[in-house]
Amino acid sequence: MPLLQHLSTIISVSDELKKQLNTIAKHIEVAKGKHLLEINERCDCIYFIKKGLLRAYYFDDGKEITNWFAQENEFATCFYSFIASKSAFENIQTIEDCELIQLSHNDLQKLYISFPETERVGRIITENYYIKLEERILSLQFKTAKERYEKLTKSKPTLIQRAPLGQIAAYLGITQETLSRIRSEV
Repeated sequence: MPLLQHLSTIISVSDELKKQLNTIAKHIEVAKGKHLLEINERCDCIYFIKKGLLRAYYFDDGKEITNWFAQENEFATCFYSFIASKSAFENIQTIEDCELIQLSHNDLQKLYISFPETERVGRIITENYYIKLEERILSLQFKTAKERYEKLTKSKPTLIQRAPLGQIAAYLGITQETLSRIRSEV
């Protein structure tokens, strides 16, 4: 299971933990364009992406703003809703047909109790999310549109071919016309 391979790069995965994960993890396939979560729902699952591309987005003054993208071997959830058990402020949508491994909040909490090493994984995932969030905020505040685009192409090189340009432009905080101009310059 790709999730076990990924976890084994962070912690030592015991046979007991493997067994438990195989029991509680749900393998789901979700078609392109479907929503895993909608605004005002409570997010009670975290997803590991085996195959495909997800995005989170919300609306501001009637415009769709893409908040993040997640692809193979990454975790995806609305962290605010998942951790705080409150309504989500964003939608999570598949951009491609996806194969996902789903863990519920309750099952994850049980793993933390039964397998303390999984708390380390949870901490590392949360730390990585925080770092990405902080970098995104700083990028939007202090980097030019071209610099943001170049950073995106380095951190997620296949994203430009996989996601619609309008969604990428919204993620970068620019118009689609500006994105087209930057792409022609680069």
